[in-house]
Amino acid sequence: MLPTWTPTIPAGEAPLYERLVAALRADIASGALSPGVRLPPQRDLAYRLGVGLGTVTRAYVEAEKAGLVSAHVGRGSFVNAPAEHRPYEREGPINLAQNIAPAAAAASRIAEALARLRRRADLSEHLAYAPPAGHEAQRRAGAAWLARTSSYQGVDWRRLICCAGAQQGLAVALNTVLRPGDVLLTEALAYHGLKALTRYNGWRTRGLPMDAEGLRPDALEAAVVATGARVLAILPTLQNPTGRIMSRARRDAIVEIARRHDLTFVEDDIYGAYAQDAPPPFAVLAPERTFHVSGVSKTLAPGLRAGFLVAPAAETFERAVEALRIVAYAPPAFGGLIATQWIEDGSADAILAETRDEGRARLALAREILGDAVEAPHSPMAPHIWLPMSELEAERLAGRALRGGAEVTAPDAPVVEPGHESGVRICLGAVADRETLRRGLEIVAGALSSEVGERSRAVI
Repeated sequence: MLPTWTPTIPAGEAPLYERLVAALRADIASGALSPGVRLPPQRDLAYRLGVGLGTVTRAYVEAEKAGLVSAHVGRGSFVNAPAEHRPYEREGPINLAQNIAPAAAAASRIAEALARLRRRADLSEHLAYAPPAGHEAQRRAGAAWLARTSSYQGVDWRRLICCAGAQQGLAVALNTVLRPGDVLLTEALAYHGLKALTRYNGWRTRGLPMDAEGLRPDALEAAVVATGARVLAILPTLQNPTGRIMSRARRDAIVEIARRHDLTFVEDDIYGAYAQDAPPPFAVLAPERTFHVSGVSKTLAPGLRAGFLVAPAAETFERAVEALRIVAYAPPAFGGLIATQWIEDGSADAILAETRDEGRARLALAREILGDAVEAPHSPMAPHIWLPMSELEAERLAGRALRGGAEVTAPDAPVVEPGHESGVRICLGAVADRETLRRGLEIVAGALSSEVGERSRAVI
């Protein structure tokens, strides 16, 4: 019996052979084509689809390069079993401490992305140092990604600087506006990477009180008056570690204070893609005073080290480029090129959609197991959750969970200003699968009720 696969080729502007490969990928992913199934002969498929033989031949060749099929002379082309993706997992306890996205969606597409890179006309340009702010294609792609995923409409790619991840973007922005000894304002609980930057650079940090929406405007104004600080580092959407989202009214109030006191924002929007209904970022509300930092480490893959920094004006843009040049000489090339390829061909949107769906399932699992211990999430796909409790309770929970075989974020890691808030952050994306996540969450649930025993830590 002859193979009968007749795909539905998606509409679009991509070449016909690329859309045929996309249809093949989709049918493999859905199970419509099982591993080992023989594809129709090229001439037969071309006739049934009403396309040229060369189109089908090119599609089969590209599908083989991408690892989707294997061709055997005299026998035909056969669907490959999906490559088993075994993400790196460190030995020891289940990892609920590291805030990264599940890797499966990106891993299933990396081979095809690498195959497509060889056809890029600008590939060889990436062997040289990048221009001071990054390759134009990457800057344009980064701006398009911010507009599509983070409500940052109207971003000017000419003010965007490519960085080796959002952490480098934060470092460049802060070094552009701060000098040793300056005061940096931020939330009382903040991203531990920000804390590391302040220690290393000799900045004095003031952590400000928060409420259910994040940073309190009255606390901000009081701190500006008391310290003379002129820079605020803030994470308004899915704040790390609490997962809170500022309302539009709260953002407007903070912008008003900033304009009154000439305050500069360094806005970390790395989780914006997981809160589609969040208000506009500060870069939209106060573009004249906002450094906007984002990247793909929480959405596509952390190993790409592709980050974006948008500067507020021409003068600050040039100073930021100089700050990056001092520490790195030039922006990175190939990680950003893979991200660019994915953004341009639509793969990034597909990866993000799958990651969001997985995030919904993982968050639902966490709420099922941990119940009322979890502060109500502000997004149905939040990648981390917050368990508010006293400092002593948090330390005890972390210790019990670790002895039981699960590691949570160290309770003191996000604390900038002690005495305001405390709790435990649980990250949902680093573990390989939901079953492992379930085991880790059940250990935490046991630790909450003091029932966890001294189990083996080699549980992965």
